[in-house]
Amino acid sequence: MSFAPLPLNADFLFRIEILVEGGTGFPTPVGERRVGLLKSGRFHGPVANGVVLPGGADWMLTGSDGATRLDVRAMLRADDGQLIGITYTGLRAGPPEVLARIAAGEVVDPATYYMRTAIRFETGPGPLEWLNRVLAVAVGQRPPQGPIYDVYAIL
Repeated sequence: MSFAPLPLNADFLFRIEILVEGGTGFPTPVGERRVGLLKSGRFHGPVANGVVLPGGADWMLTGSDGATRLDVRAMLRADDGQLIGITYTGLRAGPPEVLARIAAGEVVDPATYYMRTAIRFETGPGPLEWLNRVLAVAVGQRPPQGPIYDVYAIL
C-alpha cells in the first residue's frame, strides 16, 4: 500500500533577537567548544511579545567540518508576565570564508549560509500553555550582536 506524503504546515510565532556575551572557548576531542552567555533580547510576533531574560547559554561546538552545532537553553518572559523556557538545537554551516567572516564579527548576508534550529517550549498555566505541545523550527541569521531567529510552529 502506498501513502502520499502529508503536507508540512507551519505558522509564524515570533522573531527572537538575542544579545550574546562573547563566549569562552576550549578544545575538546570532538571540536572547539564555546559557551556564549545570553545577556538579553526581545521577541515579537503574532503569538506573543516579551523579553529574553539573562542567564541562558549556548554551548556551541564547531567540528572539523567547520559547522557549528548549537545547544541553547533560555528563559523568555512574555509581556503579560508568563515565563517560557526555550530549548533548541541547531546547525550553522556554510562556505569556510563565510563562516570565518561571521566568526570575525562581520555582517554577512544570511542567504550565504545555513542556520536552522529545532525548538521545544516549556511553560506553566496561562495563555501560552499550548506551546508545551508544539514543536517549532526557526530560520536564523547571525549578526555581530547575536542571533536572530524567525520561529515557526510545525502544525
